[in-house]
Amino acid sequence: MSENYQPSSVGRKAAGVFAPVAALFSRGTKNQQDLYVEPNNNSAQPAFNDMHAGDIERGYSDAGYADEKMLGGVEKDLDVEDSPIEMVRMAVSNKDDPNMPCLTFRSWVLGIIFAVGLAFVNQYYWFRENPITLNGYVVQLLSFPLGYIMALVLPKRKFRTFGWEWTLNPGPFNIKEHVIISIFAGTSVGTTYGIDVVTIKKMWYHTDMGFGPSILFILTSQIMGYSFAGFSRRFLVYPAAMIWPSTLVSVTLFRTFHEIQNFGSRLTRTWVFWICFAGSFLWYFIPGVIFPALSFLAILCFIAPANIYANQLGDAFNGVGMLNFTLDWSYISSSYTQSPIAIPWIYACNVFAGFVLVMWVATPIGYYRNTWNTQLMPMYTATLYQTNGTEFEIDQVMTANNMLDEAKYASYGPLRMTFTYAMTYGLSFAAITNLLVYIALTYGKDIVQRVRQARQMDDDIHMRLMHRYKEVPLWWYAVTFAITFAVSIVVCEVWDMLPWYWVILATFIPFIFTIPIGIVQALSNQQPGLNVITEFIIGYGRPEDPIANVTFKVYGYITMAQALVLVSDQKLGHYMKLPPRHLFIAQLVGTIICSFVQLGVAFWLMATVDHMCTKEGMPFTCLQANTFFSASVIWGLVGPGRMFGPGSPYHPVMYLFILGVLLPFPFWYLSKRFPNSWAKHIHTPLLFIAIGYMPPAPSHVYTNWFIGCFFFNYLWHKYFNRAWQRYAFALSAGLDCGLAISGIIVYYIFLKVELPQWWGLNVYHCPLAAYGKANYKEMMDI
Repeated sequence: MSENYQPSSVGRKAAGVFAPVAALFSRGTKNQQDLYVEPNNNSAQPAFNDMHAGDIERGYSDAGYADEKMLGGVEKDLDVEDSPIEMVRMAVSNKDDPNMPCLTFRSWVLGIIFAVGLAFVNQYYWFRENPITLNGYVVQLLSFPLGYIMALVLPKRKFRTFGWEWTLNPGPFNIKEHVIISIFAGTSVGTTYGIDVVTIKKMWYHTDMGFGPSILFILTSQIMGYSFAGFSRRFLVYPAAMIWPSTLVSVTLFRTFHEIQNFGSRLTRTWVFWICFAGSFLWYFIPGVIFPALSFLAILCFIAPANIYANQLGDAFNGVGMLNFTLDWSYISSSYTQSPIAIPWIYACNVFAGFVLVMWVATPIGYYRNTWNTQLMPMYTATLYQTNGTEFEIDQVMTANNMLDEAKYASYGPLRMTFTYAMTYGLSFAAITNLLVYIALTYGKDIVQRVRQARQMDDDIHMRLMHRYKEVPLWWYAVTFAITFAVSIVVCEVWDMLPWYWVILATFIPFIFTIPIGIVQALSNQQPGLNVITEFIIGYGRPEDPIANVTFKVYGYITMAQALVLVSDQKLGHYMKLPPRHLFIAQLVGTIICSFVQLGVAFWLMATVDHMCTKEGMPFTCLQANTFFSASVIWGLVGPGRMFGPGSPYHPVMYLFILGVLLPFPFWYLSKRFPNSWAKHIHTPLLFIAIGYMPPAPSHVYTNWFIGCFFFNYLWHKYFNRAWQRYAFALSAGLDCGLAISGIIVYYIFLKVELPQWWGLNVYHCPLAAYGKANYKEMMDI
């Protein structure tokens, strides 16, 4: 039931490959020996004159920090003082060179190029059957040699424009430019949530807003978060106690790029990237064109193609994906799972265990017991149904203005969904309560202590170093809020998306929750989601209006999530000593570019791809948009009262929140009672990760992702650790990039090509799984 927001950030999701690893820096993981990148404690020494021109990977060996001589007038105590937080001392340098250029010509050019490129690729693949996401590590990896090359070839001549002096080449490519490029482009890593609304309005509700109103809607929902980020920075960014663990991973990786490390090998990360890029690019022609069956090797269906049980248990589209393997990297490193290299082995085991319990244990039990007459439907899908097992047609129950017609609904029959889909909604309630209890048990004392410290501590070394730079005035954020708030009301009223008073309430929610949830995330690296809460509020407050429901969710939930993404980036800039105004400009411009490019890609595809968002439009089946549409019907058109109220068969799933409350306690007790037992490796919030994408994700992606985790993050990481540290992320980025480019080229080259028919072109080897067990024979005859 994936409605998960995929925020874009270098410190969090924008460094998508790093975000899961960030928990390594949080409390309670020291004994797990999962720390991937160890910061070099001697890395704060400068070496601007130590250039290794023969090795682009290492480039300039400066860490981006200066010693006492280079700092000139900096007080001596700033050179020896360090952060009061141990994990910050491990990762972040306590030195800064205020004369180091940051927002340069190079950073503008590379930042814009990567922002456009990632926005295009990630939005393009969002509509596909197997979406992938190019993450922040791609930007970090490629911008480093490109910045180095630009420093070598660009002229150093100075120009004067309107009294402002500037140059194409201010000197060696440095770490601050590298960071701000990644923040620039990081806005394009996640797909813009508002495009979900634009897509379902056009493709399912047949009310096209047009590009102009759509871009205003997306810009307001994205940029409004800046104001809340600015208003909360004194609570979430400035205090040393607000750690933001995920940013420490990014800091470590940036410093790894810019500091000399002798790994005993001439093979650089850049070479590994391009080798893997070429291999992935060429290989995708096999599963993408010549032999698509390699994407879904359904062993059970090969053994018993006419057996309904084998089909339902083995299929990846409408079954639970048992013994369904793939040789297609796009199903191993998908946007649902991210790269298998991105998560420590112990955490991967937690995620996969949750998947197995839900999909391979609970789902077959509930389905074959015919709970809620679910055998009239396929075992696994986000499609909605009538009580007789036929697909639910919303046109049969809607008025002309896309509202529910109660008389038509009563005549047509109630809405039904599969056992898996209903259960994942119940588990989403459990996931919220579980996360809150888990955080309270695991981080409660730390949170209370750090909040007290935040009020009592003096400025730490990093805050004092940041005093050198001009801060972003509060009125910048106030003006940003005033403009976006006013435009959002106009857009929602003029195009009948949401009444103005509901826009005000939606805006009030992030105003209340940004700081408390930000404190939790800053200390625990966990963000309790408000999406279900916002759906409940608008679902009961304005039932029978699907567009109002999803619009309220965008402004009520995404605004806060976007604000915390921006706060995380501000903390990264704080640690890396980026001028705040430069950071503000990079975030704002990157967000605007991302919004225009991603919306342009969406409109282009919807206008040019035949049968878009249907099975006939393969590979552009819009699985994620289809799930978002189903959620709009459940929570908006029909409403939570009818779907989950006392008279509904799905009412019992509401009580799964009790499971979320109770689940952390036994593992917490065992980990305290037996500190070295297996219980310390159980992290209950991770057990709910997979259900956030089930559906729409093909059910075999987590199995194959877990196999990849075993090879990369257990075997390779354990037995060849030095090579893993050096090359793992370069390998992942190369495979992802090669696949992304190859997928686009393959589609348009072979769009009109008729290939000779043979068995390997078929990816649907479990045809019976598309029907319910109780009626598959009858449905196949229709």
